[in-house]
Formats: sequence, structure tokens, C-alpha cells
Amino acid sequence: MHCWMAHAIRFKGLPPYPFHTLLPINCLKHAKLTSLQLEIWLPVVGTMLHNTCRAASTLASPNPVYGFGPMPQLPTRRVVVTGIGLVTPLGVGVRETWRRLLAGESGLRQLQEEDFPESQRSALASLPCRVAGLVPGIQLEEACNRMGLIEDVRRSSRFMVMALVAAEEALADARWRPGDVHVELPDEDVRRRRATGVVAGNGMSCTTEVAEAGALVCSGRGRRLSPFFVPRILPNMAAGVISIRHGLQGPNLAPSTACATGGHAVGDAFRIIQRGEADVMVAGASEACVDAISLMGFSRLKALSTGFNDDPDKASRPFDAARDGFVMGEGAGMLVLEELEHALARGASIYAEVRGYGLSGDAHHITHPHPDGLGAVLCMQRALAGSGLAARDVAYINAHATSTPTGDAIEQAAILSLFTGDIAAATVAAAHKAVAAGPAGMAAGDAEAEPLDSSGITATTQVAVSSTKGATGHLLGAAGAVEAAFTVLALRDRRAPPTRNLERPDPLLLPGLVGPVSVQLPTDRPIAALCNSFGFGGTNSSLLFATV
Repeated sequence: MHCWMAHAIRFKGLPPYPFHTLLPINCLKHAKLTSLQLEIWLPVVGTMLHNTCRAASTLASPNPVYGFGPMPQLPTRRVVVTGIGLVTPLGVGVRETWRRLLAGESGLRQLQEEDFPESQRSALASLPCRVAGLVPGIQLEEACNRMGLIEDVRRSSRFMVMALVAAEEALADARWRPGDVHVELPDEDVRRRRATGVVAGNGMSCTTEVAEAGALVCSGRGRRLSPFFVPRILPNMAAGVISIRHGLQGPNLAPSTACATGGHAVGDAFRIIQRGEADVMVAGASEACVDAISLMGFSRLKALSTGFNDDPDKASRPFDAARDGFVMGEGAGMLVLEELEHALARGASIYAEVRGYGLSGDAHHITHPHPDGLGAVLCMQRALAGSGLAARDVAYINAHATSTPTGDAIEQAAILSLFTGDIAAATVAAAHKAVAAGPAGMAAGDAEAEPLDSSGITATTQVAVSSTKGATGHLLGAAGAVEAAFTVLALRDRRAPPTRNLERPDPLLLPGLVGPVSVQLPTDRPIAALCNSFGFGGTNSSLLFATV
């Protein structure tokens, strides 16, 4: 049996043949070839035989190889948290924010006219909600001065400035300085800069900037518009200015997924490092859109609290029977994520490990969560899938719970489902009681709501669940990043932060709800924690962290 081959090259001493001429291999022995000609010709024959056999094998195989064949296996590197930076209504900096959060203090206050730009001040009295969580102005200004950000403040929007401050603290905390962008760098620093990236998201950009610009243009004063107007409103500019300031040339992106933005930013950065596309990532989100336009817009959705304008400390009360909507807040949270071996090699301090990241879509409604909590359940299950951990390893959940009657009840049902494997009809009915009754009905039904045990966790459950929005309000796009930082700190200190104003849970589906006092987490074993973030449009994320 002959093997056949085709070739278009003429060799001296061989009979000439065109491209499509077929030559039996055993005819080579009849050709008068020099040793040099054999040396050239035999590898060609071998290559052609290999390709012929491969083609025959592909045609005969039930699983043929297409194109260039299968993709190489992706790396699954371990990722840890080595730095944290926070700018919140509780304070500027991790230490102050975490201290006040554990102490059960509030960052919410009544809005004043001076909190708005001059053109919006007359609208304050007409706003249904006049409570918000604003970053302390003096602390933010002092941080900008201390960090040398004065020039950045002049040309940047508020959300960009907060992101810069949080990133500066996180990088300093991680002791990671890839190099000064303004000087000639040695090769190693250049490599570090190229291996360090940024994922910094933003949910609503800056409605204030757009409104002010619109007023100028429509009144014929367009020439007074700042040349920085367009860069100041782009959602990716927080990621951009962090990268520019620190010379970070790795992957750079900016998710914008409403109130799930911060969770997605941290999760995307985790995947980037896990796949080997970077060694270090600055990840998080910022938000600064507390103005008359946003407040009225959310009020028209009936999403904001309106019953506590004269008692702002009590306005945000996740899971509580008297909750009547969320309170808007502003701030930023940034984490430094790093490949485990990279962190160990340089002696970095490690807060926790990122073990999983789950995403899902409700496919239900643009503003309302799925009534059976399916989207929330799916993203938590997907965070656990492939992590090597089970639901029983989770000791704490930082819930998305924003203090809305519907959302908080449905999230409780979803968390219960994660641990029981099913949302029973009674559970769903309890979750929907809040929807049917409405805020007034819930207040009237206080007698049905059981007071929360001051210990927070009962013997009937092993998982503590709290929402830190009772202290900070809802930071919208930045919420997931700030709360991811809180979750990591909870693992470090083995302490679940409190849910401020949670006095009478309704419905009480989770015995492990943490009330106004922080609670101890297990210290005798490794533990894990989930951090949930859900956004308008039905986009959901869940991050899984673990002790190291």
C-alpha cells in the first residue's frame, strides 16, 4: 500500500513534477539522490505524511478538531485581598468607618440647602425624602490635601475624587507602589506597572454635573461650560484617573450595572487575576449623585424612605417591620486584589481570600426583584460552585437589603433557600406579606413581628446575616464595593457588623439576623462569607470570601 504526497518544489536529480503530481514514497529508492538531497527531502516527506495522517484521523474521529484545535486550559490562580480603602458617610478611611460601624453609629443626616448646588436649593422643601448619607466634607478635604490630590479635585467630579482617595488608601495599605509615573523606571517597576490593573465602576455618574451643564447651555451661557465637562461625566473616569495617577498599565475597565456595580467590579478583577492576565488589581466603585434630581427620581419610583425626615438616624432600617424605603448615600470602596503566590513572595499582609463570584439575571422587571428570589439564589449558588466550599462553610452574609419592604423580604427567602434547597410556599407567602400590606400595613402589623434577640444569632442557625445599609444608607453603585470591604473586615476580626435600627424583623425567616449589636463569628475553624449586590434591570452578583 502506497502513501501519497504532493509538493511543488523541483529537486535537482529528481524528475520534475507539478503541484498536483502524486509520487509513491517507495519510488524514492529508485531515484538517484545525493546525501544532501535526501537530507532535504526526507523531512518534507515526513511532514506531509504527518499532515496526511492527521487529516485522515480528523475525518474519521467522532470529535473532529476544528480550526486551531482546543483552547489551552485556563489557569486557576488563587486570589487574596491585601489592601482596603474606604470613603463613606461614616468617615474617610477604613479605621474610622469600621470603628463607627461596629459601634452601631449612623452616617445619615438631614439634608440642608448647602448640600445642593445653588440652582437646586429651592427644590429641597418639595422633596419627599430629605435624608441622605453624605461623606464628611472636612474629612474628605483633609484626605485630599494629605494625599496631594488638590489638582485632581479641580478637574474631577466628586465620584472620581472619592475613588482616588479610596484607591490611594488601599494601595498604601497593601504596600504596593509599582513606580512613580513621572520618572524613568527600572525594568522591574515597568513590569509591575504592566501587571497591575484597575476595575473601578460607577452606577449613575454625576447627575449634578449634567444638570448644571444643561442649565448653562439652555440659558445661552454655553461658553462658560468647563472644558472638562465630558471627561467629568464618563463612568470609566474613576478607573482612568486611578490608572493615570499610579501608572497602572494592566487591564482597565469600568462596569456600570446599577447597584450591583461594586460587586461586579471586584468579581471581574478576581477573574482577571485568576486567569493570569494580571498579578494585582485595584477593584471597587464610587458614587456621588445625591442631588435634587436623583432624590426626586427615586421618590417617583416610591423607592425612598419618607417617614423619617425628622429622625434621620432611624430612616434606614433593613429587615425591620417599620422600613419604608432606602436612603441614598455616597462614597467609594476599593480593594487591592493580588495573586496568592505574588503576595506571599513580597511578604504582604492578607485579609482574606476571594473564593468565588456568582452572577445572574432576574429576567423579570426593570426595578422589582424576582418574586421568588430566583436571581438572588442563582448568584449565591454560582459563587459557591467551583469554590471548593459548601453552603455550610458560610458563617456570615452581608445582605444587599436596602430597607425596602419587598426586596428585604425576598432576599431573606432567597438566603433561606440557599441553605434548605427549596423556597417553600409558606416562605414565599411570608416574603410577599410585605408587598400586600405596604408600609402602613406593616406598621399596623407590628404585633405579629417578633422582637430580635439581643444576641443576634440563635442556636437554630449557623449563619449570621446583616445589612450595613442601616448605618451608611444605600451607596448605589458603590454599595457592593464598600460592603465587600466590610465583609472582608468581618472575616479578619471574626465579627459580624450590626444591622442598625433592626428591632422587629418582618418577616422573620432567618433566625441569624444580626440586630443593632455586632456578634462574634466562629473562631475555631476556617469560615467563609458572602456579599450580595442586586441592581435595577435584574442584575445580581455575589462574592464569596474566606479566611486564610
